[in-house]
Parts: sequence; structure tokens; C-alpha cells
Amino acid sequence: MEILQALFFPPEQPGGVSSMVPYIQERFNKMGWSMELFSLPKRIRGKGHEDYTFETFDVSQFAGSPIADKYRQTLRDYIWWTKMRIAKRYDLIHAHHPIAALVMKRLFPDTPVIMTIHSSYERELILNGRIAEGSVEHRFLTSIYGELEAKVDRLLTVSESFRAYMAPYVKDASAIGVIPNGFDEKRFKPVSHENEVPQLITVCRLVPAKGLDVLLHACAGLKRKGYPFVLHIIGDGPIREELEALASRLGLYDDIIFYGYMLHPEEFMPFFDIFVLPSRAEAFGSVFAEAALCWLALVGTNVGGIAEQIEDGVNGLLVPPDDPEALCLALEKLVSDPSFRYNMARAAWDKAKKVYSLQRVISQLKAVYTAYPAAPFGPAQAQAQTGSEEESR
Repeated sequence: MEILQALFFPPEQPGGVSSMVPYIQERFNKMGWSMELFSLPKRIRGKGHEDYTFETFDVSQFAGSPIADKYRQTLRDYIWWTKMRIAKRYDLIHAHHPIAALVMKRLFPDTPVIMTIHSSYERELILNGRIAEGSVEHRFLTSIYGELEAKVDRLLTVSESFRAYMAPYVKDASAIGVIPNGFDEKRFKPVSHENEVPQLITVCRLVPAKGLDVLLHACAGLKRKGYPFVLHIIGDGPIREELEALASRLGLYDDIIFYGYMLHPEEFMPFFDIFVLPSRAEAFGSVFAEAALCWLALVGTNVGGIAEQIEDGVNGLLVPPDDPEALCLALEKLVSDPSFRYNMARAAWDKAKKVYSLQRVISQLKAVYTAYPAAPFGPAQAQAQTGSEEESR
């Protein structure tokens, strides 16, 4: 079976999706399946001129919106690049971004296209203060869900909570499959260690949606109570300077290390004690499963896919979003009690090994893929096949 994994970002781009799919490809290739990756390079911007025609809503009502206009131009770019680069036939295409899915189905209508929706661009923009809920941009981006439902052969997502989130924007949310992300356990190697001072770590893009301002206020409360700690922040983003200034104002300058972007934080993570990320929203929150596989105690917010990974008090601690006092109390429990911290970390590791293994994802995807017969030839593909046969005579 010839399968194309259609990404938006290149595989080397940071992020859960881009880093996970190559491992899926590797496992399928070892099983004898032919699987290739495709993405849009960063340098391809403003090249395309062929419009994508939306069929489920009138796109003209969003004309003049910078975000809608940029989104439509990116669709044109993806069409241009796909036409330039893909000449062979695939039995199935698995897309991991709405733009990739819509373009692939348009250009290869006879090939089954499966789409996994990993996150919500519009919700991220709202939480990061770039658009308002109910705005033109919000309505445009949520209209994409209905377009995907109408066009692709199968919709998947990564958590039950995100399927519920999409429900108002599609006709039949029950038809959307849920396959949580999976992780290659070989990448994550817990390291036995004893830190004299508890070491906290967070890994994320530095944007308002991740709630790091809340984390800094919680850490300030922890310090006022006399608990020693070091907070390690791995990641970069537009609010880094703002967070550094806040840390200084809160008297945390000597307690926090900002590392910037790191390509493989999982190699660094096992030497810490507590992973904490007070996100304001997460479709899944891959980094929690990664931290669990590194044997770290987990603290997260009761939102989205985080709440599906963590059972409060069993394999980690959950707090409400935007609540620095509750977050401070959760951190205090873990910082002050090494035995409790160890038990939480062990339980998190146990669940992650069982539930978020890459092999489980491979098995579920294999069942989805084999539900579709080999794609029939389209006119252009049939012509190419005929030409190839004539050349071989």
C-alpha cells in the first residue's frame, strides 16, 4: 500500500505533529508498507495563483480579513507546490493540516484522504489575543471544519474533548474518530537521579495560550512560602521578553532559567523532577505524555486533552486554568513531598507506556488505512500508466 503523509510544516519543524509522523513512517516502513512524507517548505510563500473553491460556505464574505486572505494564499501555495512535486499515484493520503487535506482531495479526488485535526488555530489566536471570539476571522476558521467534513473521506482527531469542541461546526461529530497521539518509547529514557533542590521544567512555545504568566505567579507564591526550586523554561516565542521582565518583577530572576528553543528536549527532560504547563487550552498536549515517559510528576490544567491524560491525584495534579493560587498549592504538594512526587511520576509513566505507545497508534491507523481499497486511477494517472507501459514495450 502506497501512503502519503501530508504535513503542513516540514518534519524538522518543532511541534508534536511534525516530530511524531516521521516515527509513524519508520514503523510502517519496517512492516513493509510504503509511506512517504510531504510538506510545504518555508520558502514557498506567495507562489501560487490557482484559487481553492470552497463549496460549503461563501468565502467572499471574509474578503479583506488579513488572516482569511493569508489562509487562502497558503492554499494556493500548497496547490502550486503539490502540482510541482507530486507525480506518482498513492493508494491513500493521510493529511495532518486542513490546508493539506483540502488541497490533496482537490488534486487527487479519486484517492481516499484521511484528515487528523491536531489542534485549533482559531482558539490559539483567540487565547493569544490576535482575534476576537465571533469575529470575521473566527467565523472563517471555524467554517473550515464543515468544509473538511464535506470533502475528506474520514475525519480523525486526538481527543474526545476536541471532538466535542468541533461538534458545533460539523453536521455529525459522532462520525469523527479519535486516535490519541502516540510516542516512540525508545526516545524517552528515564534517568535515576536525586536533585537536592526540586527541578521544575516546562516545554512550550512562549505565547499567552500556554499560561506561563500564571506559572510565574504560582512560583512567586511558592518562593514566598519558603520552598526552594529551580524552574527551567524550554521554548521561545513572542512573549519571551515579557516573561523575563515579569520574572524579574516577581523576584524570580535567580530561580528561573530561560533556554530558548531546543530541538530534542526529551534528551534533557529526564534529569528534572516536575513537569508543569498551565495551558489555557490544549487539543491533546503531547508534551505531557512525553514528560510522563521521562518519569516526571505532572501538573496541568483541567482543559482539553490534558484532562484526558491526567487523573487528578492518581497520575498527576490538575488545576483550573488562570488560577495561580491553585497551581501554587499543587506545586507545593510535589515540591514538599518527594515520596508523593515519585508515586505521581511512576503512575504517569505507567499510563503513558500503556495508553500512549506508538505501537497502539500504528495498530489503530492500520485498521483505518486498510478500510480503504487501493485508490483507482484518475485520468491523468491512467494516462501516465499507459505511457509507461508503452515505453516498456
